[in-house]
Amino acid sequence: MASKQRILIVDDDENIAELISLYLTKECYETKIVYDGESALSEIPVFKPNLILLDLMLPGMDGYQVCREVRKNNNVPIIMLSAKGETFDKVLGLELGADDYIIKPFSMPLVLRRIEAVLRRTEQGIEEDPSVIRYKEITLDTENYEVLVGTDEVSLTSREFEILKLLLENPGKVFSRESLLDSVWGYEYYGDQKIVNTHIKNIRKKLGVDYIETIRGVGYRIEKENQ
Repeated sequence: MASKQRILIVDDDENIAELISLYLTKECYETKIVYDGESALSEIPVFKPNLILLDLMLPGMDGYQVCREVRKNNNVPIIMLSAKGETFDKVLGLELGADDYIIKPFSMPLVLRRIEAVLRRTEQGIEEDPSVIRYKEITLDTENYEVLVGTDEVSLTSREFEILKLLLENPGKVFSRESLLDSVWGYEYYGDQKIVNTHIKNIRKKLGVDYIETIRGVGYRIEKENQ
């Protein structure tokens, strides 16, 4: 019989933590609750969770600090829980190494779906799939024409997808508007080059995160991840 997957719940709100634990236990997960960041770091090597649900507003060491410490030597999936819904907070959490970000208040079926999606992606080893391009929290599946930010699916048009794909495949390389037109629209396109600007704007808006850098007077690029 396969062992249950273990979820470490880190939240100083006992009622929320207990609610999550009860729900996940009914769904056949093994859970452990801790109420602060220091306890979480101590419990990880003991409990050896398959996934961590990490609240951001913790006493003492906050969730961002906990995530940063965990990522120094552990790749266990982390889903952040927070009442902060600003794009900045979400992007910061994901940049620190979180796999997903859920805004409070939330429904338990949503939390369960997100947990399943993150665990499934981890088990499949999506990073090793040559048809998948990963950049920070963006996942672009070139075979199935799908784009995810975290575990949220983003709907792009075919040309938006091709622009993003080209940029992600060549981090650090600057593409002029002319080269993007040639690559995505084809050499026979004679329309206004501003159509590229419009598509870049739409991509940024739909993704909710912006790693496309505008090089004034030249074009666009995706920065290399080590920058």
